[in-house]
Formats: sequence, C-alpha cells, structure tokens
Amino acid sequence: MADEGFKRKLAAIFSADAVGYSRLMGDDEEATIRTLTEYRETITAQVKQHKGRVVDSPGDNVLVEFASVVDAVRCAVETQKQIAERNSDLPENRRMLFRIGVNLGDIVEEDNRIYGDGVNIAARLEGLAEGGGICISGTAYDQLKNKLELGYEFLGEHSVKNITTPVRIYKVLMEPEAAGKTIGEKRKTKRWIAVAVAVIVLIGFAGWYLYIEQSKRIEPASVEKMAFPLPEKPSIAVLPFNNLSNDPVQDYIAVGITENIISALSNISDMFVIASDSTLTYKGKPVKIQQVSEELGVRYVLQGSAQKSGNRVRVNAQLIDATTGHYLWSEKYDRELQALFDLQDEITHKIIVELQVKLTEGEQARISQKSTTNLEAWSIANRGLALWMRKSKENNAKAMELLEKAVELDPNYVWAWVRLAWTHVQAADQGWGQNPSEHFKMFLEISKKVLAMDEANSDVHALLGLAYLLQKEPEKAIAEGEKAIVLGPTNAQAHVLLAVTMNDIGRFDDAIRLVEKAMRLHPYYPAYYLAWLGGGYRMTGRYEDALKVCKQLLDRSQKGEFPVIYAHLYLVELYTEIGKEDEAQAHAAEIFKIEPGFSLKRIRSVNSFDYQDPALLERRLKVLRKAGIPD
Repeated sequence: MADEGFKRKLAAIFSADAVGYSRLMGDDEEATIRTLTEYRETITAQVKQHKGRVVDSPGDNVLVEFASVVDAVRCAVETQKQIAERNSDLPENRRMLFRIGVNLGDIVEEDNRIYGDGVNIAARLEGLAEGGGICISGTAYDQLKNKLELGYEFLGEHSVKNITTPVRIYKVLMEPEAAGKTIGEKRKTKRWIAVAVAVIVLIGFAGWYLYIEQSKRIEPASVEKMAFPLPEKPSIAVLPFNNLSNDPVQDYIAVGITENIISALSNISDMFVIASDSTLTYKGKPVKIQQVSEELGVRYVLQGSAQKSGNRVRVNAQLIDATTGHYLWSEKYDRELQALFDLQDEITHKIIVELQVKLTEGEQARISQKSTTNLEAWSIANRGLALWMRKSKENNAKAMELLEKAVELDPNYVWAWVRLAWTHVQAADQGWGQNPSEHFKMFLEISKKVLAMDEANSDVHALLGLAYLLQKEPEKAIAEGEKAIVLGPTNAQAHVLLAVTMNDIGRFDDAIRLVEKAMRLHPYYPAYYLAWLGGGYRMTGRYEDALKVCKQLLDRSQKGEFPVIYAHLYLVELYTEIGKEDEAQAHAAEIFKIEPGFSLKRIRSVNSFDYQDPALLERRLKVLRKAGIPD
C-alpha cells in the first residue's frame, strides 16, 4: 500500500485526562467548565514553552506530540506542579486532577492528526497513572534515565491491546529526595564483589525467601475445573472489601465501596460481572483466589480492604488474573473521606484500563455517574443496605428507616431511593408491615419518582418494570425490563424481573433464557430463581429438567430459603403430569401436614401461577385437582 498522504516518524506522545470529570460536571457544570478551560490554558502554555504541539483536545482529554521525550516529561512535571498549585486554592471536592502518560514510539501522521501504537501506548499509560501523577513507558525511561532531576518507580510489564510485547511502565517520582533513584527494578551489577555478596545473601536467606514467596503465591485457577465456562468477555468477581477498623459499625464503608464498584462495572456491555450477592458469600471467609475463580467461573478477581481513621480512609486494592496467579496491579490509597467517591471511580477506571475494555460514550457517562456527593447520606444508605442484606423483619424495618433518612439528606439520591423501594417490596411480600397495601403504594410511588431522576439507570427501569407488571400492564413492563438489561447487561436482578414478566404473558422460553443468564451472573442465586426456572421448564414440557430443578428447590426450601409448601406443590403438579401418581400423592400429603385446610383458593396468592391468559392458570389447576387438591 502506498504511504501517500501520511508519514511515519518517532515521537514522544503526551496524553492527559481529568479524573472524576463527570462527577464535577454533575456537581457544578459551569464551575467545572471554567476550571477545565483554565487548566487547558495552563497545559497549552506549558506545551508551547517545551516545544510541543497540541494535536487534539476532545472533552477533558489532551493529546500532545513532542520531538524530544525529555521535553515531554519536563512539560508533564511542570504541568502537574502548576495544576497542584491552582488546586490548592479550591475546596477539595472541586479540585480537578489530571493523569498523564508519556511514551516514545512510532506514530503515523496524516492531516495533522496522529495514530498508531505510539499513541495507543501513551493512552494506556495515562489510564494507569494516579490523579496528579505521571507514568512513562520503558522506551521513554531508557532515553531519560539521569537527564532529569527525577526518580522513577518500576510498575512492571503490562500487556497492551494489539501490542505483541508487554510494555515496561514507570511511575515518575517528582519529590526532590527521589531524584536519581529508580525503585522496584532489579538491576545487574558487573562488580564481582557485589556478585559475591549477593550470592552469600541468597544462600543465607534462601529458606526465608522461599517461605515468604510461597506465602504470597497464588495458585493459578484451572479453566477445566471451573463450575461454568469462562466467558469470552473479561470476567470479574469483586470480593467484599474487608473492614480493617476495630469498629464493626464502620463496616458500611467496605460494603459501600464493594457495591459501588460492582454497580459501575455492571454498566459495561463488554464485561461479565458477578452479582454482589454472590460475592457476598465469601465475606469474612479465608478463601483462595483460585477457589473464587473456579467456583464463579471468572478470570479476574478484585480484593481489597478499607479502614477509616478520623477524617481519612485507607483503601488497599489488588486486581489478580486468577488463571495465571499474577497480580495485575496493587495500590494503597490514603484519602480524605470526602474524596471516597473519586477513589471508587479511580479503582473502577484502573480495572477497565487494565482489562482493556472499550467503553461507549454512554457507558463512560454511567460509570462516573454519582447518585450523591453527600457523604452523610452515602454512609447512612450503605448502613441500611448492610442491614437489608441480612433478611429479617427487624433488619428490613431498620434498613427502611435508615434509607428514609438518606433520601431526606439528599432527595436526589437515586441509589438510596431504589433500595428504599425494595424494603417496601420485602415488607409487603413477607407481610412484615401492619398494612401491606401501604407498602405496595409506597413502592409504586418511588418507582415513578426515580425514573424522573435518572433515566439511564438499570435498577430504576427494572424497578419500574415490576411496578407495571403488578399493575397488569405487561407491555410496559417488558419495555422497562428490556431497557434495564441494555443499561445493565450484567444486572442479574433485571434479568429475573423480566423473566417474571415473560412468565406472566406465557413467553416461557424467554423466561427460561433470562433466568439461566441471571443464574450465571449470580452463581449463588436465591432459591426463588429455581421456582421460575422450574416453572418455565414445566410449561414448555421439559419435565426432566423441571423435576431436577424442583427437587433442588425442595432441598433449599427445607433449609429455610423458600416456602416449603410451594416446593411440594410444584412437585405434586409435575409428578401428576408425568403419570407418577404415588410420588404426587406423597408430596400432597406433605402439603396437608403443613396446612390441613390447603386448597386451590390459595393458588392465586402464588406469583408463579399468575398469568395474563386464564387458560394457562386453568391448565395447572386441572392437574392439581386431579392430584386431589380441593377447590
């Protein structure tokens, strides 16, 4: 192919973008635009001073070309210093930090635009940098070394999409005391004395070294042993962050961080994210990464911890490729508590960059979208969530009270409104309130309220879909359920709620598909998933599959996870349909032991018997009458 119209050359590429830009815009759009404009002028002035050329500046990103990597890094350092000075005059929640990546590599230039591996690697480096920090490639480092009064920290080799060889990455250390130092890099020495000393040290401490390394080692997970086929998309489980505070009351911080990261990642169509309720089963348990990967069928695992100390929070996070047993990155953060929202964004962003996931514009907006910037409201709401997850009448009531306080503090806190709605659903469904109809009414009111607040929220549309279904408007319920899945492709609950609607209108194959997908997203799914799956199998004539599932449901019901009377009822129906009358009678007898006066009048109170087409209900009632269940 002819090279007419473009040329190749070696250049230093500088890529920068703002951290938490979407949150800042959401808080105060005009102030954010003013700050961004001022900081762009700062960057542009530095670029000009250091003989660079601004190639592009879409949104909050700036792409610059330099002829010299020394000039590029000098520009990056001076830019970060000047932005830090400007930030010191702003309140902490209004400060705008930039990440900067610098690479020396081959690029293609065409019509004053630049493309190629050199640009792609610079963008990757920028994504790995901390807010206010700079990362450079190995090629840039090799040219710099002692030419600038800077230090460097080797961050290892990282794979970059469409680049065959892993890229060496260094963090620039701008503190004066770090000048001339390179840490984290094993360097060879030619002096025989140093070699001799090293050999003696190695011999003397070999046993201790092996002990330490063995204790750190992560056994790789076996793809062949995984409980589920490994998805083609990058798949991840976010383990519950550990609360390292001595005070159990502070557990809500760890719970909130975990939930928010999972929620943000779940908005991305090119990722496969395990539901939080499934990863919650590992909370407080000494599990191995290998075990988590094989049981959940995922390649990557994020683990971490949080500790509140006064007005600050310390967070550790590690991303691990379980199939190799290697840490992809490990970071320690010490931030003001008020900066917790940006920190959660930063961790989410690092995961996306590390796994090389390409985002759509809508996904970019959604993962940075904050339901609140009110720390007190966030704290109270997450304490409510922690209680709600421990299902009981008392905990549900306390959770409802806390979530009500959270939305009083921030009336636009969508996440808290959605969780409050679910406490009302729980109260109405379980009969935990004095007036179930009042709880149902509150649920419907909240469902309509949250849609006006956030039309791009998966949970909001899933909630509204259930509301429409309960009001006997299945077409609207389907529309909302489908929107919920588009906006949250790994939202297990959204899949199940749409399956309930599909069951209601007799689209049983669709219901089966949706429940099966939800089970994969939520491997430790609640028992009621089995009720909907078994019902779909039964109504489509897949009796062997239905029987297997309903036996599992009975087993879990006997452990208190589902009303045992209904598990027996489904088995009565199944055994009658396949002509095994003795087995059907045995389960019918169990029903009458539990409730001697049980009759078909109770059937309409069972959700799985609720259909838009009366003929579908009559089909099932006819079978139960045959089995001896009275009208």
